Amino acid sequence: MMREDRMTTAAPVAETKQRRFPVTRLVMIVLLVLVVGGTAWALRDRQRAAAAASAAAASAAVARTIPVLTTRVAQRDVPLWLEGLGNVSAYYTVTVRPLVDGPLLKVQFTEGQHVKKGDLLAQIDPRPFNIQLESAEAAFARDSANLKNARLNLERYKTLAQQNLIAVQQLTDQQASVDQLDSQVRADQAQIDTAKLNLNYARITSPIDGVTGVRLVDPGNVVHASDTGGLVVVTQLDPIAVFFTLPEDDLPAIHEAMASESPMVEALSRDGDQPLSAGKLSVIDNEINQQTATVRLKAIFDNPQQRLWPNQFVKARLRLTTRKNVLVVPAAVVQRGPQGTFAYVIGADSTAVVRPIQVEATQGDTTIIASGLSAGEQVVVEGQAQLRPGARVAAKAAADSPSGGTKP
Repeated sequence: MMREDRMTTAAPVAETKQRRFPVTRLVMIVLLVLVVGGTAWALRDRQRAAAAASAAAASAAVARTIPVLTTRVAQRDVPLWLEGLGNVSAYYTVTVRPLVDGPLLKVQFTEGQHVKKGDLLAQIDPRPFNIQLESAEAAFARDSANLKNARLNLERYKTLAQQNLIAVQQLTDQQASVDQLDSQVRADQAQIDTAKLNLNYARITSPIDGVTGVRLVDPGNVVHASDTGGLVVVTQLDPIAVFFTLPEDDLPAIHEAMASESPMVEALSRDGDQPLSAGKLSVIDNEINQQTATVRLKAIFDNPQQRLWPNQFVKARLRLTTRKNVLVVPAAVVQRGPQGTFAYVIGADSTAVVRPIQVEATQGDTTIIASGLSAGEQVVVEGQAQLRPGARVAAKAAADSPSGGTKP
């Protein structure tokens, strides 16, 4: 009986333990759900607060007046240019060398002197050539007299031969003598011409209009026709040439411009700030440099003030054409975004409006607008980084702009 009571008592205890385990697990699940739910609720409240703050900030940004610089869309003619680096070269460069041998008696020029074609530069001793001329003239006179006498004898022999008083051989010999003396006279005349030419060469003159360089030989030296150094270098500076290069991709446009007329070329200082002279495109080189993928061009410039000098580095600008009555704005007006190019236009209520635009070309600080803007519209030049669509602006006209900034 005692065993049965113990067994009866132990059974409810085990059953109670089995019931406690499910209750504990249920409580833990409920607590976990409450924690997760609370965390989600807190995150949602934080997101709502951030969104509200962002909306408030955006609203504040729209409400805030943003200072910007503006200009008006202009309509005018715009030249299209191609720019390249170049160097100046003398139109003609001549190294003046002696053509005869002899002592250099005097030099008639000063270094850096402007000379004309035919001006005397130096004088070689002419006396040996005068002697050669006199000797050649004497030989000419002698042989001319002999030729005259031989021709008279030939006429007599012809008469006697017709009368059969002399042999025919004697007549032919006399004819040969006349021909020989005639050749000798012509040779004497050639000697005279050579002596006169040498006398002319003894007077060294400038072959072109130009400027003399540094004197290479001093008076008193014996100069020779075989000397390679020469006496002086004369360069023509007016007109003058400029050689410059452009990318080979621009060659079709250059050919098209050359077909109508000789395009204008401007020479600027190396930094591009100071204009030096204006000229015309003269030559397109007949081959492309394969190493640099560029084509070489030559332009000719009038240079009366000598603002261009040989071997000077310049920036050359070739004008391809002029676009007539196009819309232009400063290049800073154009903005780029995921949807393409756009500009901020100031509306009538002094708010910023985003306007999609199409750009045709950019020349330096000026951009040609193909579509999207109208002449006279007010656009933002500076301050776009702070703008948002609909933002209020305090517009101030830009002082310098290619399109001509004007006050709103």
